[in-house]
Amino acid sequence: MEGRLISISLFVALLATSACSEQKTHIAPAIHERDSVSMMTSYGVNTLISDSGVIKYKIVAERWDVNTVKNPPRWTFDKGIFMEQFDEQFHIEGYIQADTAWYYDQQKLWELRGRVSIRNVNGLLFRSEELFWDSNRHEFYSYQFSRVITPERTLEGTYFRSDEHMTHYTVTNSVGSFQASDMESDDNSQQKPQTAKNGDQKADTSQVEVPVRQAATRHKSTHKSTYQP
Repeated sequence: MEGRLISISLFVALLATSACSEQKTHIAPAIHERDSVSMMTSYGVNTLISDSGVIKYKIVAERWDVNTVKNPPRWTFDKGIFMEQFDEQFHIEGYIQADTAWYYDQQKLWELRGRVSIRNVNGLLFRSEELFWDSNRHEFYSYQFSRVITPERTLEGTYFRSDEHMTHYTVTNSVGSFQASDMESDDNSQQKPQTAKNGDQKADTSQVEVPVRQAATRHKSTHKSTYQP
């Protein structure tokens, strides 16, 4: 009888040991992936951005998110952005606005989306749903329908490229309206093009490059604070 009790006790002990060894630690998965964690999120942003010691523009935004983990690293402005663009003498050159913006700091590339507009001191107005700003090449470009409006002319096209001062720009696959003086040659040797009949007129698919207009007087900004990314 005593030997039977000892055997039962040993069996129970073995079962308890086995049950303990088979227990698993239950760990809940992470709420957010590491790739989505931002290094900094700021609200009510109003700051100056410099590049190589030179102030390039002022940023005004409701929300600024900086993520250095994503590939590629980026700044995100998902609540809209407004920028003042400066030249080397800290004069205001133009104003840039968009519904959403991303800045890829390693490539020095801006991507602007949704109701993008640029207005410079020469009176030029640019509007599109997309615009890229390459700070390395110092140029703007867009592959979406764009409209360029100046005091003299209006251009529309599906491809746009310009220097970052918006003084030399090109529009292709374009249609537009011009002043008669823009189409006249100096020696009046060329005849005016005939208008197509029966509604067969086609949009101009040739490259259109607009001459440079004389720069207007620029106003010097009074902001002195800087931010170095």
